[in-house]
Amino acid sequence: MHTEQLLTQLANMSTEARNSDSANIDQLNSLQLVSLINQADQGVAQHITPALPQIAAAVDQIVKAFTHGGRLIYLGAGTSGRLGILDAVECPPTYSVPDQQVIGLIAGGDKAIYKAVEGAEDNPELGAADLQRIQFSAKDVLVGIAASGRTPYVLGGLAYARSLGASTVAISCNAQAPLLQAADIAICAEVGPEVVTGSTRMKAGTAQKMILNMLSTAAMVRTGKVYQNLMVDLHASNQKLVARAIRIVMQATDCTAPVAEKALQDSQMNAKLAILHLLSGQPIARCREQLTAQQGFVRQALEAMQ
Repeated sequence: MHTEQLLTQLANMSTEARNSDSANIDQLNSLQLVSLINQADQGVAQHITPALPQIAAAVDQIVKAFTHGGRLIYLGAGTSGRLGILDAVECPPTYSVPDQQVIGLIAGGDKAIYKAVEGAEDNPELGAADLQRIQFSAKDVLVGIAASGRTPYVLGGLAYARSLGASTVAISCNAQAPLLQAADIAICAEVGPEVVTGSTRMKAGTAQKMILNMLSTAAMVRTGKVYQNLMVDLHASNQKLVARAIRIVMQATDCTAPVAEKALQDSQMNAKLAILHLLSGQPIARCREQLTAQQGFVRQALEAMQ
């Protein structure tokens, strides 16, 4: 893309506009600086509110994909790519999903997580190639993330996903973004100019992280990974998470710590099984059968056993 074209695009992006509230930021002391940033951040959640129907529609598509053996794939460059990876890598320990069920891809590959890979985001073919590398298929859902909404890498990935008939979602912070026209579901959180002009790791990054949290969390709840509001499918892989599993069983069943710990040991550290065992009074084997029959939903399994 020629420089003149890119300058024209940037001129029409609200995330690239100058913020009049911070015009003299270079003259502020530390407390004034952080107060200004904090004030700007307070409006981020409000800018997401209008997009909630689109976020919910995306959740429905992700749930459908999970139910049919599909995956959730995040695709982005720079900060957007790193935020997708952050959300993806938290899913296995939090919800015990396989490592490949939620994947984050970033322009430039894994090394770009730590250091910018110049030019990687400018190649739309790389977006398609990264999806081909993980055998992306029509069963999967692709979420393209770009604050600017014009990143060629992400646009290329979305075009490839749509060519396969896969569900596509776009997340941007500019209402006129080409990205929003390139996906089935368009999620826009127009947070406006940044405190430091063009530094979209700030308000725009915060908005993107909040939206990604919503997508993955709501999808996990809707696929039986949560009972009441408890993280009952966590993977207890360290001492803190073992203690958390004990607490979760205690909170779900109103039992003592020793009772919760024994139930977890009897169920091979499966909090769902331990909870169902204690609430139903049924043997672990019977509880496991019911959980399988109810696709992992504790509440439905409990109702079926009563």
